[in-house]
Amino acid sequence: MVQAKPGDTVKIHYTGKLDDGTVFDSSVNREPLEFTIDGGQVIPGFEKAVMGMSPGDSKTEKIPMDQAYGPYRQEMVIEVSREQLPPDLQPEVGLQLQVQQPNGQAVPVFVTEVTDATVTLDANHPLAGEDLTFDIQLVEIV
Repeated sequence: MVQAKPGDTVKIHYTGKLDDGTVFDSSVNREPLEFTIDGGQVIPGFEKAVMGMSPGDSKTEKIPMDQAYGPYRQEMVIEVSREQLPPDLQPEVGLQLQVQQPNGQAVPVFVTEVTDATVTLDANHPLAGEDLTFDIQLVEIV
């Protein structure tokens, strides 16, 4: 039977969970996720989990944070003066913004705290520092 290998484009259904069982994402009830193995489109641990699977196979795979979104890095959290934000922006916790780096690259950040004088911005991925568990079903090797 054909097994998924690097360079293959695959379609999979998945459900991602945190250690406490909270579901953070799922392809159930929508189209399967399509990606190319070793194409850098999904986290490394997810690619490794799919390799060797055959269409119709299902598995549950625990992916450690270093193979997922990496550790939570405190240096990626900054506090800025509200005066540095556009005057028409009403920051609130959970709001996603983009910050322009000196090299021109835009970085997504989340507002994590708001005071009268400052706003705290976090550039970590929301799942950084988390070990992730995925229920995976290989639907098709395209």
